[in-house]
Amino acid sequence: LGPVLGGILTQQLGWRSIFLAAALLGASAFVLTLWRLKGEWAAEGVERLDGVGAIIYSLTLVALILGLSRLPTLPGTLLLGGSVAGLIVFARWETRVANPVLNLNLFRSNRVFAFSNLAALVNYSATFAVGVLLSQYLQYIKGLTAQQAGFVLLAQPAVMALCSWFTGWLSDRVEARILASTGMGVTTVGLALLAFLSSQMAVGFIVLCLVLLGLGFALFTSPNTNAVMGAVERRFYGVASATLATMRSIGQTFSQGIVILIFAVIIGEVAITPEVYPQFLVASRVAFGIFAMLCCGGVFASLARGDVHQREATFGQRGL
Repeated sequence: LGPVLGGILTQQLGWRSIFLAAALLGASAFVLTLWRLKGEWAAEGVERLDGVGAIIYSLTLVALILGLSRLPTLPGTLLLGGSVAGLIVFARWETRVANPVLNLNLFRSNRVFAFSNLAALVNYSATFAVGVLLSQYLQYIKGLTAQQAGFVLLAQPAVMALCSWFTGWLSDRVEARILASTGMGVTTVGLALLAFLSSQMAVGFIVLCLVLLGLGFALFTSPNTNAVMGAVERRFYGVASATLATMRSIGQTFSQGIVILIFAVIIGEVAITPEVYPQFLVASRVAFGIFAMLCCGGVFASLARGDVHQREATFGQRGL
């Protein structure tokens, strides 16, 4: 619903209304969580929050995005260097603290868990910024309103919603590495087609690409989530879920960072006006090409995870 509601709000009330709506939704979720979420449990008692790790993680992401947006200037280079240093410090800290934000030991000892999370990271890195690029393309190049662009972008989440129930059922019967890898392959095709973006491309063709992306997401997301949760013992469910969410947020941030970097290099710090539409199209094609290659590489990470159902059966035999 995000693209549609975002388009309606932008056209009817201005783009600032999106932030107000998001704040109201967040407040509603907060109230509903406190009011209705019951029966929580903690398998190992109360654990201390890794505040230092959380701060290092947050500052590293901020430095990464700011650095990418300011390249190729010296401040941008320094910020990127700081983000790399922050990542190293974060990794070292997380291996030493008792209750880390990101449990790196699970990555070391659990192949299915590690590669399933890596596949999620790659998938979100390759796809999250698609909506941003196509929204701008549909409005700047094709002349659609924000509301119309939102309805076009609805094709992807609609297909994903329609197919996810089936792929979720299927993931209990077919190995995740098969389904998720197929999904990433379909997504790669959709991204590769968008790499040929031009001013003459029909909106119907854009919808076709979004349908492919939605199908790819459906084939990937449910089985991959199933793989992550099925790869760990019950006492690690909370950690596994949080780790997958972390991969998603990092991937989304990195996806936006790639677009910011490409726009900074090809277009520069200027408003997108008709004079720079050719550069905008070039930047969009480059971005989609990079995303397609990234997603193609993710197929191999997905295939390398191994069998999930066999590991789940092992946990079952142990009574875990």
